[in-house]
Amino acid sequence: MKILLPFLSFLLLAFCLVQADNQQPVLDMSHKELQMGTDYFILPYNVTYGGGLSLAATRGKTCPLEVVLHVERYDDEIPVTFLPAVTTKDGVVLESTDLNIKFKTKTSCTKSTIMKVDNYDRSRKRYYLTVGGVEGNPGYKTIKNWFKIEKYNDNYKLMYCPTICEFCKVICKNVGAYDDVYDDTIPYSVFALRAEPQMVMFRKA
Repeated sequence: MKILLPFLSFLLLAFCLVQADNQQPVLDMSHKELQMGTDYFILPYNVTYGGGLSLAATRGKTCPLEVVLHVERYDDEIPVTFLPAVTTKDGVVLESTDLNIKFKTKTSCTKSTIMKVDNYDRSRKRYYLTVGGVEGNPGYKTIKNWFKIEKYNDNYKLMYCPTICEFCKVICKNVGAYDDVYDDTIPYSVFALRAEPQMVMFRKA
């Protein structure tokens, strides 16, 4: 038994390393690897109908600001930076890894611009995405702040399915857009957790 336990531990470590090695880097629109800490725009796959991700007050609330996609304007997109829970040696952002998404802007609502899952909206039966999350510090207290970039067909999608907490029970859903929450002057889609994902791509800012 004294020999078996170290051997099993070695096999488990080797398996984890193989899994990590199999994770592919996320590529931007220029087919270059995404780098942590670098600014990017998150754009819808079909950029002919709208701009990139931004922040806005929706659902009759001033704060917190919510993650939106402007569908008629191209000049309000806000760059983001990706902050993985576990960094790679070369700083490359890998597919299917837990990461913070930080909007590079300032708001009057909160100092933090880390994207997070908001409390459940019972009237609309949805989890919307807002900012105000905690940067880093993986664990149950920050479980709402971690997202993943997943391969989706030949493109990418954002997903909420954090694995930074082994004993936490979480829902696993795609990040998608709803078109039924509008500002009459600036039309936009509001991002929330849903079954249908929004295909996205990344452009260096």
